[in-house]
Amino acid sequence: MAKAGNTGIRRIIRAGCYSWRGFKACFKNEAAFRQELALTVVLLPLAFWLGETALHRAVMIGVWLIVPTVELLNSGIEAVVDRISDEHHPLAGRAKDVGSAAVFLAITNASVVWAVLLFT
Repeated sequence: MAKAGNTGIRRIIRAGCYSWRGFKACFKNEAAFRQELALTVVLLPLAFWLGETALHRAVMIGVWLIVPTVELLNSGIEAVVDRISDEHHPLAGRAKDVGSAAVFLAITNASVVWAVLLFT
């Protein structure tokens, strides 16, 4: 059940504030996220310039934006794992490795899609 006073536009504004805090925290603490944002600044205009159709541009942008999205999720996983314990545990290592693999897969996917659209 919704908390009193936390409905409608107020809920949306609060959710936006929480999201902004998450972006700031990830930017501050994660070098990979900063690198991906730098690439985003380059790739988005490049997609508009190199994309032959509106659909090509949308796909190029959409497939790239999956990368920082997955990085945000990976950073959240890492933060929770680090919060639970500083000790090395096989499951903690697995969680971090799986998150990293997800980022790698998103980057690979974006690279393949961009290559197919640009070179075929």
